[in-house]
Amino acid sequence: MSVVLGIDTGGTYTDAALVNHETGNVLAGAKALTTRHDLSIGIEEAVRAVLDRKAVVARVDADAKDIHLVALSTTLATNAIVEGQGRSVGLLLIGYDQELVRQYDLEQELATERWAYVRGGHNVVGEEQEPLDEGAAREAIMAWRDEVEGFAVSGFFGVYNPAHELRVKALVQSLTDLPVTCGHELSSRLDSVRRATTAALNAQLIPLLHELIATVRQTLDQMGVMAPLMVVKGDGSLVRAGWAMERPIETILSGPAASVVGAWHLAGRRNVWTVDVGGTTTDIAVLDGGRPRLNPHGARVGGWRTMVEAADVHTVGLGGDSHVRLDGSSLAIGPQRVIPLCLLASQYPVVVDRLKRQAQEKTGGRVGQLVMSQRSCVRGLSAEKRALLESLGDGPRLMTSLVEDGPLAAQRVRALEARQIVLRSAFTPTDALHVLGELDLWDAEASRVGARILAKQLGSMGDLAQAPGLSVETLCRRVVDGVGDRVSKALVTKILSDEDSASHARKLPDWDQEPSAAALLARALGSKPDSDLSCKIRLRQPLVAIGAPVEAYMPRVADQLSTELIIPSHAEVANAVGAVTGSVVQQIRVMIQPVDGEVFRLHLPDGVRDFPTLAESVQYAEEMMTERVKAMAREAGVATGDLAQSPGHMEVRIEREDKTAPVRGDRIYLGTEMTFTAVGRPGLATGRTGSS
Repeated sequence: MSVVLGIDTGGTYTDAALVNHETGNVLAGAKALTTRHDLSIGIEEAVRAVLDRKAVVARVDADAKDIHLVALSTTLATNAIVEGQGRSVGLLLIGYDQELVRQYDLEQELATERWAYVRGGHNVVGEEQEPLDEGAAREAIMAWRDEVEGFAVSGFFGVYNPAHELRVKALVQSLTDLPVTCGHELSSRLDSVRRATTAALNAQLIPLLHELIATVRQTLDQMGVMAPLMVVKGDGSLVRAGWAMERPIETILSGPAASVVGAWHLAGRRNVWTVDVGGTTTDIAVLDGGRPRLNPHGARVGGWRTMVEAADVHTVGLGGDSHVRLDGSSLAIGPQRVIPLCLLASQYPVVVDRLKRQAQEKTGGRVGQLVMSQRSCVRGLSAEKRALLESLGDGPRLMTSLVEDGPLAAQRVRALEARQIVLRSAFTPTDALHVLGELDLWDAEASRVGARILAKQLGSMGDLAQAPGLSVETLCRRVVDGVGDRVSKALVTKILSDEDSASHARKLPDWDQEPSAAALLARALGSKPDSDLSCKIRLRQPLVAIGAPVEAYMPRVADQLSTELIIPSHAEVANAVGAVTGSVVQQIRVMIQPVDGEVFRLHLPDGVRDFPTLAESVQYAEEMMTERVKAMAREAGVATGDLAQSPGHMEVRIEREDKTAPVRGDRIYLGTEMTFTAVGRPGLATGRTGSS
């Protein structure tokens, strides 16, 4: 039996799953808390836990050396972009119209503060428009090489002819030892600015992913897991870790993509809506024919528009660790993530006593919130912030007591929170489930006291809809139901917005802002049971719910949307299962254009070639690109005779689209786009090399 290991590092939990590679059966799953300041800690805990779990379930020794492949899905790229943590890079723009870019204020979309315009480039048919100014490129490279950690190169029409991009890349490599990314390597689509942005973001992420892969590799080696390491891309497919380190931008939305693949693998259904309820976010996506639907416009992360083909995921700031608080006289859930009170109290028993004392005091805006230090020694902090950290040396403190230290204390806490130096704890949906007895992981007493404080606050608001004696059970049920209501609204919004976009229809209303839309949705979801108006919404496809504990939230959602609910076995570690059950997928797109009515120009990844007929250009593309995409797939990790315990199988699909336009009752030929896709199973290790 070949055992493979999937690891998913989420915002709150790190999941691990052991899977039988031949049958696809899940052998064991386990979870550990994600340690964002050092992901290797949480990864090691999760891997050790899943090995122990397999030993208990199977009643056999679970040896790390029996693992033949490891696949990792990670939030690193997404988080780094969102939080602006990418490394500094220099961007060289070849053939861009400087005045035009500035006129439309597009320089702010370039994702870096260092860019230079270089004369050169090609036109729309791939012919050199102007000779490359290598002197200007050399000058920019030399000026930046000691200030940046990587370079990006983008030609205005580089997708039609990458010759100048490749020459500048070679120049960077001859003058520095820094990584360099070309725009045509990441996308063959037009939109020069977005392609430049994507190249710059990729260059920023290369050092970060190198560090992560090195750390994970070292952690696995120390545990005796010597198998090859692969990484999940944003479309749910797998690539070797070494490949991912060169194209880290392709790993954005890796975690949500793994969850969709895991949902398909565990549920065995090819056409479903998937809902992954995590600790920090809820991710909604659709499975179409057994594969995640991709975003046709490219993934958008942290305000940046990229050209990365990633899973089309709708993410909501809602999860088990969302902060439950008062918003006016009503409950609000999320989007901020906090540590559940029950979890904090299990680590620091003094928390319960501190909460009990506060429960006897007058309510206030920060009652029931605690702050704890995650790192005690951090350079570059002001004296006031260092003093705040020192005051947390004996364990978590109530937020109300910190505020008493001075009027700026709350501001300092927020600043340290933003840097993940301190963490806040408060009441969450996870606490609500502990109070209701639907979850039993940590200290339920802390959750109950926190619920009592929140109920007291809610009762003091004077809202006639709230009884002064609101029980903690009633409060917690409202919280759990509130999570379900938010998921239902998010599903409806996602589906309608997709269909709205596909049909180019007039933009639909925002359910939370447009009164009529909100009123109708409230009645459809059963939030207004006394209304004379009743209506129903029915989701045609089933719902597959994954994450922990979806049993508490999702039955309400399925009932509201009148659809089938599927909660598969091992739903709590579906992300880790999806990480290791995906396929290796590589794709190349080439274009053919008629030029001057005499030749057909084939635009290849490394240049152009002319043919006298369309048939000859198509034949050449099929011969050359079929072999090239196979080679790419093998390099990305498809099984070969050397790596697999059984020979690997690879399938190559060719899609051709001829583009025409109507002219005076006839149609004229504009060009052809050909897409070559290689799909295969990842290779397993037969030796113990630790190769990535």
